[in-house]
Parts: sequence; structure tokens; C-alpha cells
Amino acid sequence: MHAPTREQLEARLHYPLGETLPETGHALTVALGVKWIRMALPFALDHINLWLLRDTLDGPDGAVQGWTVVDCCISRDEAKAQWEQIFVNELEGLPILRVIVTHMHPDHIGLAHWLCEKWSCMLWISATDYHSARIGSQSTTGFGGSSAADFFATHGMTDPDSLEKIRGRASYYPGMVPAVPPRYRRLMDGQTVSIGGRGWRCISGYGHAPEHIALHCDGLQLLISGDMVLPRISTNVSVYDMEPESDPLHLFLTSLDKYLPLPEATLVLPSHGKPFTGLHERIQQLQDHHADRLVELLEACREKPCSGADAIAVLFPRPLDLHQTTFAMGEAVAHLHRLWFNGQVRRERDASGIYRFSAV
Repeated sequence: MHAPTREQLEARLHYPLGETLPETGHALTVALGVKWIRMALPFALDHINLWLLRDTLDGPDGAVQGWTVVDCCISRDEAKAQWEQIFVNELEGLPILRVIVTHMHPDHIGLAHWLCEKWSCMLWISATDYHSARIGSQSTTGFGGSSAADFFATHGMTDPDSLEKIRGRASYYPGMVPAVPPRYRRLMDGQTVSIGGRGWRCISGYGHAPEHIALHCDGLQLLISGDMVLPRISTNVSVYDMEPESDPLHLFLTSLDKYLPLPEATLVLPSHGKPFTGLHERIQQLQDHHADRLVELLEACREKPCSGADAIAVLFPRPLDLHQTTFAMGEAVAHLHRLWFNGQVRRERDASGIYRFSAV
């Protein structure tokens, strides 16, 4: 029996808004007091979804009406211009009161400093991701630089040109996140944030980012899932050079279980793709996807010892550019580590210093 295609799996989900997307510089209302913004990204994954939530916060002179922003886009002039259009077209003459960021990746936190300065408001984020972003904006967090290149080399990336380009990408993260607000309000798992008079419960997630925070509103039956649950693509789960012996795939799959108690009717607002219902179905699809990849990779390790670079061909049987290859390498090592931590493969370093994984 052939595995279902991506199109067949997607057909099991429901998209209440159909093919309707927000226009550039405008938002689309998806629920009472909740607006959807879609901004362009200069990558293969060419967009990010951001959210405006109608809100009220206590100020020095009493309650203030306005908006809470969830996620920001990367720092670039095109995104700032789109935000300026949003300010005019969608804020209804009201201010932005706070900025919530689900996690520290550039497309989510890149413009947080700009928004917070412009509106004199506070950033809300998990402590782990706040400090990771602060470090990343001042150096590198595994997306480039010598440490990343050396790490990839130990997992089988041997092409000198590719390694040199990765070494030259030490400013990759700060190029999209040039600064992080100097102060923040901490979000934690289980915490309930009152937004517009409704409770939004924080759900922490691991494996994709250090401490990703999704937000669930039971009253509206909405889940702002960030990158933890996406409708069409599987979330990137990678091992990085600063935590070289981690097991992020286990963390990610375990985190998905936190969403199973949510109602089946929950409307999921993902960071990429379209709002959908079918949360439980999608979680099962993601669990099955990774289980299948692990089976395939274990079989490859039975045939011959595999490095991370070898595993890319098993997990991603399509041409990849260097940008995609760096993410694919991190994910390949994450799958090898899941087998390793599970006792299904052994890890040995060969004479050239490359880690290779063999079936037990």
C-alpha cells in the first residue's frame, strides 16, 4: 500500500476560508476580534501569518483600547512598509498595546524591536526564546558561522564551497533580527493571558525552538499554533551546533501530545499555510510522517553506516539549495539522534572525523 500523498492528507483537513487570503496591507477577520495578516518572506517558504487581537490593557490613566500583535516578520523594509499599511487600514485608529512572539526564529521576532519602540509597548515571549534571540542578534545561533560549518563537517558535509559559504553566514540571524527589545514579559506553559477579556492559555512546545509558546482560546475555540502545527508542511526539527547531542525530534513529538485534549472543532491559526480545522488528524499525520521517516532511515543504516549528509538523500529525495540543505542537515541529524537515543543505532566517528550511525 502506498503512503498517502501530501494532497490526499491535506484533503482530510478543512479550510473554512477556502482559498481566501488577506490582501497585502490589509487583514482578514477570522473570528470576533481576531484578524489575519499575511506577509511575504524572501525564501522558498514565501510567507508568514501574523495576528491582530482586539485588546484592552490597564494604563496609568485607566483602561486603554487597542490591539495585541502576535508575531512580527523579519526585519526588512518591505515588511515595515506592509506594517505601515496595516496601521492605517486595520487598527481602527487604536494603538498596538503589546507584541507577543511565539518563538525566536527571525520571521517571528525580527521586527519586535521596531514595533515595540514605535508603539512604546512590551514584548511578551518565553524566557528561553527571549535570551536565545538576544544572543542570536549579537552573534550566531547555529544558522551560520565557523561553529555551524564545523558541526556540519562532522556529520558528513564535505563540499569545501558549501562549508565556506556557511562560515560566511555568521551574520545570518542578526541580519534579520538586528535587535531585540531590552525588556520583556515572560510567558510560561499553563499561564493564561487575558486578551480582550478572553483567556488565552500558553502551551509550550519543544524541538522546533527552545521554548515555543502557542496560544489557545477556549472561548473562541482558536489555537494560534505558531510553527508547532502546520497544515501542509512538517515543522523543521533540527540539531544545532550549540546543542550537538540533543534529541529534538523526541521533544517535538512529545509536545504535539499537548494539543490532543483540545476540541476537535478548534480552528488552528498556523504561522504558514491557511487556517484549518482537523487538529487531531493533523497531529496523527505528523506522528505518522516522522515514524515512517525513522523506519526508512533505520533501513538505510542497516545497509551501510550513515552520516547526516547520507541521511539527507533518504529524507529529502529532491534537489536542495544550500539554504535548504542547512535545515535538511539539522533535521537529518535529529532523526539519526532519535534512533540513537532509542538504542536502534550506534554512533561511531570514522578516521576522517565524521559521525556515522549503524543499525544495532
